[in-house]
Amino acid sequence: NGIKFFAAGGHKLSDELEAELESALDSVVAAAVEFDLSADSNSDTHAVAEWCDAVASSVVAVAPMRIVIDCANGAASLVAPGIFRGLGLEVEVLHAQPDGRNINDACGSTHPEDLQRAVLASGAALGLAFDGDADRLLAVDERGELVDGDQLIALFARDLRERGELAGNRVVVTVMSNLGFRLAMDEQGIEVVETPVGDRHVLEALARTSSSLGGEQSGHIVFADRATTGDGVLSGVQLVDLVGRTQTPLSTLAAGVMDRLPQVLRNVRLEHRRDDIAEAIAVEIAAVEQSLGARGRVLIRLSGTEPLVRVMVEAPTLAQAEDAAGNLAAAVIQACSA
Repeated sequence: NGIKFFAAGGHKLSDELEAELESALDSVVAAAVEFDLSADSNSDTHAVAEWCDAVASSVVAVAPMRIVIDCANGAASLVAPGIFRGLGLEVEVLHAQPDGRNINDACGSTHPEDLQRAVLASGAALGLAFDGDADRLLAVDERGELVDGDQLIALFARDLRERGELAGNRVVVTVMSNLGFRLAMDEQGIEVVETPVGDRHVLEALARTSSSLGGEQSGHIVFADRATTGDGVLSGVQLVDLVGRTQTPLSTLAAGVMDRLPQVLRNVRLEHRRDDIAEAIAVEIAAVEQSLGARGRVLIRLSGTEPLVRVMVEAPTLAQAEDAAGNLAAAVIQACSA
């Protein structure tokens, strides 16, 4: 987790403006310019309290239940326990002692094992796992099973549609969302808008299409009528509210909202980058897609930060997905060595 910049209105900066800032910063560092940050700084001591009130007031009332939250020794540590207890919930808190070094260290949404064990041991209704900067949420059901971002977005989309609050009857997700999510939304008559990977692209599409819900499989979830960015604590409050209102265990809700298709990801390291790799193995991709049919999908994309090609395959069975991903990874290696 690093420094984040936001534009007026609380929105993320555009790629172009971020590039300008980076260029300006590089110039300052190269010139070894000294300057006093305190001269133009401003701190709003009421902002945290106002945010807590806004998150808590996003629901009318929450049914009493026991939950476990994992704060990832990060931003949620000082605020999330109070918000959930203020809603009348019995809350067990994990990993809420940040020391500046232990953030995301074997905890939080990237390492939910402690949370899964705690939910089972305590008999909690559910668990909530935040990441270090608390803009992501993954959940654990009462059986200790992980509920990922796709499943959570599907639950929220169905609930909002049933209440007439899903703007445009539409949801925004990235190309990495599970095919099972798209099939489930199709069955419910909800339009799915796809974007490239990254919450910034989701935010841009939400604004462009006037949609109210979007997110990523990783747990970035945006309620555009309540926030300008992903907010894990807000998402957690919405989930607790949903489970309480429906009086239905999270495991039942998650199992009924979508069928996750087996997904296999292969990272193929390249000695030489090839930007046209998807076109180079188009014949192999087409053959796999034909064999998998409507319940399968292939995604080939270059990493933006490493010399890697990411090969993702979804299929009706794990064996089919692994076999197809292996064949496509081999095709990538052959095409890049030719």
